[in-house]
Amino acid sequence: MLSNGGRLTSRLLKASVLTRGPPTNHTSTVSQSTTPAKAPEKIEVFINDKPVMVDPGMTILQACAVADIDVPRFCYHDRLSIAGNCRMCLVEVEKSIKPVASCAMPVMKGMKIKTHSDFAKKAREGVMEFLLVNHPLDCPICDQGGECDLQDQSMAFGSDKGRLQNDYDGKRAVEDKDIGPLVKTSMNRCIQCTRCVRFANEIAGVADFGTTGRGNEMQIGTYVEKLFASELSGNVIDLCPVGALTSRPYSFMARPWETRKTESIDVMDSLGSNIVITHRTGEIFRIIPRMNDDVNEEWISDKTRFAVDGLKRQRLTQPMLKKNGNLVPATWEEVLFVIANKLKETPSDKVAAIAGGMNDAESMIALKDLFNKLNSENIYTEDYFPTSSGGTDIRANYIMNDKIAGIEEADALLLVGTNPRYEAPVLNARIRKTYLATPIEIGLIGSEVDLTYDYTYLGSNASTLDNITSTEFGKKLASAKSPMIIVSSEALKGEDGAKLLGNLQTLASKLSGSSGKAVINVLAKTAAQTAAFDIGLKPFNTLGNVKDLKLVYLLGADETGIDKSKLDKDCFVIYQGHHGDSGAENADAILPGSAYTEKDGIYVNTEGRTQVGFPALTSPGDGRVDWKIIRAISEVAGVKLPYDTLAEIRGRLIQIAPHFGKNNVVESTGFLKQALALADTGKINKDLSVKQVKLEDFYMTNTVSRASPTMAECIKAAQKFTSHPHKDSFQEHAGVAN
Repeated sequence: MLSNGGRLTSRLLKASVLTRGPPTNHTSTVSQSTTPAKAPEKIEVFINDKPVMVDPGMTILQACAVADIDVPRFCYHDRLSIAGNCRMCLVEVEKSIKPVASCAMPVMKGMKIKTHSDFAKKAREGVMEFLLVNHPLDCPICDQGGECDLQDQSMAFGSDKGRLQNDYDGKRAVEDKDIGPLVKTSMNRCIQCTRCVRFANEIAGVADFGTTGRGNEMQIGTYVEKLFASELSGNVIDLCPVGALTSRPYSFMARPWETRKTESIDVMDSLGSNIVITHRTGEIFRIIPRMNDDVNEEWISDKTRFAVDGLKRQRLTQPMLKKNGNLVPATWEEVLFVIANKLKETPSDKVAAIAGGMNDAESMIALKDLFNKLNSENIYTEDYFPTSSGGTDIRANYIMNDKIAGIEEADALLLVGTNPRYEAPVLNARIRKTYLATPIEIGLIGSEVDLTYDYTYLGSNASTLDNITSTEFGKKLASAKSPMIIVSSEALKGEDGAKLLGNLQTLASKLSGSSGKAVINVLAKTAAQTAAFDIGLKPFNTLGNVKDLKLVYLLGADETGIDKSKLDKDCFVIYQGHHGDSGAENADAILPGSAYTEKDGIYVNTEGRTQVGFPALTSPGDGRVDWKIIRAISEVAGVKLPYDTLAEIRGRLIQIAPHFGKNNVVESTGFLKQALALADTGKINKDLSVKQVKLEDFYMTNTVSRASPTMAECIKAAQKFTSHPHKDSFQEHAGVAN
């Protein structure tokens, strides 16, 4: 009997074993043959007297997963290296005088394994007894209660009594560590499984965690007290099998059996990480990752996980109208009639709509249809994109054509004008995973930052591309069998953005060869960017002189930089959204909308994958679902939109682009040659330095995270960490000396 986490790991293990097989030795990509390798011949082993055919090189634990047999474990995790130090997975193997750790022992032909024999049960019972010797009786006050592997496995595999009497010396006590505002430590509960140590070193690439001491004196920590300075630090909470590492903001808030769980999609970045929203009585308590091997595996960023408390603050909860220079509460009827009249009165060439970066596809298509009914084509997204190479009319121009999981197949990767560590942390974790597992060569044009893996720095100017093939990295890129280029859509801003895209497309066409890959991949800036371009919204840079506008409709658009000083003094600004940020500050009318946790919505991530989110709770106050607000405006304005239900508006989306109806599917792209033929190329002198270069730049990037007190605490901690007295670096001392 395993806990929910244990069963989930077991299912993940089985799926990974069946799809990937045993681990293989990676050789140089240059020497790899184009002939597909012959699959190894399976060998027969006997598990509980039943024959099972498995791949050679599998461990006993993996073989048991193939046979649908659960073996208890604490230290083993499918995405981490094998440690073999908890000994909970002991099994009996014929001709072995001692029990064998199944997570570390490879299978051999004819091996006979027993997982539930008296010998194996007694061994596990002894291991469990030792684990509980020093474990405190904190279960009634432990946040891990109800989700604790130690609780579940002690019930299933432990004894009904303990034999050790420690009346004199008591249980071991360990001082708690302060590793930041996100992860709470209770080190008395630690069982030294080292999952957190391996995650920090292997996945996050921040070697802050380690072990000190031996035996009963072993401790896990950061050696000197310091911040766990990673944008993925919250994942250690999910990995910890006991209550040693828990969520500090979620501390003592609720028990898991008291809450409801809703599956949804994250909108904090363009990756579209799959999440589970935990909520109760109209309040969201936490967000945890949902497994999707093609997108986020089972990791999420700290912003995704902890910015959720921003949904409780600075919310727009009632319609408002500006009267005598001040915004005052109004009724829905009053606001709808005022806005409808303004839309009807204003000439169609004097109106514009701008959609923000956290919108669902339904609200954006409703907005576009409304303005089209009013004879206006001025519907924009707040994201920039070049109009050359076919612009947003060719889908291959603005998505990650080779897919997120395609990074693992690449043998050469060029990053242009991006810092994936802070723009898309889970994507960066996949690049690091590939870096550790394969001999991939990585080059970077942009800001020289710590990406958690080694790379060849090629400079910060786009002119590097003019002679990249003559560089050492360029030669490796040219000879690669599966090259890949990732450019941030943010790098394509400005006058030279079109030429940069064209130059990269030209380079990609030379590199693609017979690989069948597009090579060129654009990393979107926001969660709504791909869907907006799919629907037909125009990039923000195509918007003309805003001084000529008489009406501006902002749909959650807070990053445009447009304020009253840049608009005509008589321009009427409508803001529809869920937070009182810069957009609402300039508004003459406010329509309270719904956040991503409060509505059904379709989102398309940066690789073009359509995903569906579901509402966990209703909008606070008088807030309404965004597309329904726009639908109501259309009816009052006398240009009624032809859909009344969610199914009907999604049918409208499918009319425009059929991929909106295919959940969790990536449609292949084409027209790469046509895009290249239309490309604007030439020598450019463009600085590709990025804005997010430090950890504190990561936390506040949108309306939700800016309203989050937890994110504010993270920024304080990150700023303090940069001047930490224990930090010892050559650059820091050199800076002081100068």
